[in-house]
Amino acid sequence: MDKRIAHLYHATESPHHPLTGHSGPDKVPSGTVLRITSQKLFAGALELEITHQGAQYRLRQTALGKLILTK
Repeated sequence: MDKRIAHLYHATESPHHPLTGHSGPDKVPSGTVLRITSQKLFAGALELEITHQGAQYRLRQTALGKLILTK
C-alpha cells in the first residue's frame, strides 16, 4: 500500500476501503462513480500526487479553495 494511501486509511480510521468507505475489492464495476470529499482525499494536506498511466500529476488546493490539477 502506497504511504499516502496508508496514511489516508489510518486518518479515516475505517476498516473499509480507504477512499470510498466501502469494503470489498479495490476495483469497482465499469461505469461506477466513486464519490469522496476533498477533505478525506487530502487528509489535511494542501497537495497530493497522483500516478496515472505512468505519469505523475499534482492536485493542489488554492488559497481560494479551488482545485488545480497539473502534470
